[in-house]
Amino acid sequence: MAETKREIERKYESDDSGLPDLTGVAGVVSVLDKGVAELDATYYDTSDLRLAAASITLRRRTGGSDAGWHLKLPVSPGVRDEVHAPLSDTVPEELAGLVRARVREGQLVPVVRLRSSRDVRDLVDVEGRLLAEASVDAVRADRLFGGTGSAQWTEIEVELADGGDPALLDKVEKRLRKAGVRPSKSSSKLARALTETASRKKPKKGSKAKGAGQGEGEKPFVGEGGTAGDHVLAYVRVQRDAIVELDPAVRLEAEESVHDMRVATRRLRSTFRSFGKVLDRTVTDPIAVELKWLAGELGVGRDQEVLSERLAAGLDDLPHPLVSGPVRERLQSWAKAQHHGSRRRLLGALDSQRYLTLLDTLDALVAGPPLLKAAGGDPEKVLAKAVRKDFAKVSALVEEAMGQPPGTDRDLALHEARKKAKRTRYAAETANPALGGPAKALTKSMKSLQSLLGEHQDSLMARVTLRELSAVAHAAGESAFTYGVLYGREEQRATAVETELPAQWKTTRGAMEV
Repeated sequence: MAETKREIERKYESDDSGLPDLTGVAGVVSVLDKGVAELDATYYDTSDLRLAAASITLRRRTGGSDAGWHLKLPVSPGVRDEVHAPLSDTVPEELAGLVRARVREGQLVPVVRLRSSRDVRDLVDVEGRLLAEASVDAVRADRLFGGTGSAQWTEIEVELADGGDPALLDKVEKRLRKAGVRPSKSSSKLARALTETASRKKPKKGSKAKGAGQGEGEKPFVGEGGTAGDHVLAYVRVQRDAIVELDPAVRLEAEESVHDMRVATRRLRSTFRSFGKVLDRTVTDPIAVELKWLAGELGVGRDQEVLSERLAAGLDDLPHPLVSGPVRERLQSWAKAQHHGSRRRLLGALDSQRYLTLLDTLDALVAGPPLLKAAGGDPEKVLAKAVRKDFAKVSALVEEAMGQPPGTDRDLALHEARKKAKRTRYAAETANPALGGPAKALTKSMKSLQSLLGEHQDSLMARVTLRELSAVAHAAGESAFTYGVLYGREEQRATAVETELPAQWKTTRGAMEV
């Protein structure tokens, strides 16, 4: 079973002088010699180095205290999540799954072998607690695939202990710089090895690695000028990249990862619909269908999670005398059963050929976009027109909902208005670089409207679930009283939203200056 931990470290260039004395760095009382470890690691990647292009490393290492397979996923500069699996002859399936969105139909092959003699020092505080590990690594790199030759160097690595204060690394770096030690120019040993052992043969013009969230021939969007098509494609590219980058986090159940990936799929679908004069919808509509499928798979677990948290919070707010029967236990059992089933289904979707094909299709779209005539137009005119069109749809639905008496028809109209508010918000986000302040103001206002209408829809879904749980409890001979109390409170929350809506809508209309 793989284990995950957060790795926070910094790397420095080193010469024959080795590690400067770090005793006396604020908080460091002693520097303990832990001896020399001999490490032998083989790094795996695709033949076109898709993992390296995304700053991801996958290795099989022997020696030291943590022999086994290590997958390192970037979080921010100097910070990575490391997933560790036991030593085996082949890449563990769990780790292979975590890089599947990058590898796709490619094969993982050994690309570099790194052998290091690691001279380790523990930095400890007055109570002997480990603060950080500092080491001097003498490294030899041998290229196994895609290049030739070998390279050797020495570097210093300082890794923060689990749960340590990152500020310690700043203090250590200050001491190292004072001693003439400078940060490494490479982000990792693998990055340096690939650079120093690469074939010197020039790549063919226009060639690029594919399948890693980068399509062949992609033209990056730069600056805030350009055409309407440039702006739309820049937004599409960001969402495409977000889906690929979030894939491992979703598989690892990282907080908010499912929500964030689902939002990326929604943004793409909304962009295709809002800017149908820029990107040919005969091409994008089939892609939108697949994105809707993926959003649905992501939503099964996410919607249940949000609903579970809402019901639990509502129960926590009830005075004790209003809680009758094993309500909490029933809610927990329901949530656990729902999560287990949705989790298994989601992983199946992410491992499916349908999902991998969708990723390939998005790459192809960005690399060769189906641009229409309006794509070459003035972004201020083209994008503003699309945003105004979306806003008009929201306006009609909100006005219709406010004119309806409370009930099913109003609920449906408010739900539709919420969906259109999201689309308008995403269209305004796309237009932000071109339109500036007015688009930003509309984005903010639409987000507030969307949140308000979302509260109404969440209340509606909570009431549906409470009716179902109440019926099950009643059939089991339990009191249904508490479910009725919770139901009544949810009705009050929905009524409060409907009361607040006119004022919020007035504010939203005032922000429509695009």
